Amino acid sequence: MDLTDVSYLDGVTETLRRLEEDGAFLVTRNRAGQRNVMTIGWGNVARIWGLPIFTVLVRPTRHTFSLIEDSGEFAVCVPGPGELTDALAICGSESGRNRDKFEQCGLSTAPGSALAVPLIESCRWFYECRVVYKQAMDPRHLDGSIVDKYYPARDFHTVYHGQILASRAR
Repeated sequence: MDLTDVSYLDGVTETLRRLEEDGAFLVTRNRAGQRNVMTIGWGNVARIWGLPIFTVLVRPTRHTFSLIEDSGEFAVCVPGPGELTDALAICGSESGRNRDKFEQCGLSTAPGSALAVPLIESCRWFYECRVVYKQAMDPRHLDGSIVDKYYPARDFHTVYHGQILASRAR
């Protein structure tokens, strides 16, 4: 896979646009090598504590949660506009607990440059991240209208702030 190292800032606008439209892939891997991919539509790229940070939200009920908790690592792989929409739909609606969604969706992977988490080859932007802070959401500090709209089952996310160790583009 021919990738170019870029500033994490180079792809921010496109990354946020993809999150808002079709989504992006959150890829995780535990220390034993078990991997998973899920679609995310919420996230942020920022500078916090003097570090480039990618923030993602994962519900504790998701298979991805146990993997990221084990390894403390994740990658965000961002497809181009209108690309991989079928895979994004599957990875956003099916669990990887009992199936390999990479295989199911025909997603080829390649090793990352900074971490053990694989990257999805057919994407355009790649962020390899190490968790530097995590926080389970406390609904007492969340606007009630957001709770009512997004958390009717009270299945609140854990928020992960990952230091971007490598940012690459294809």
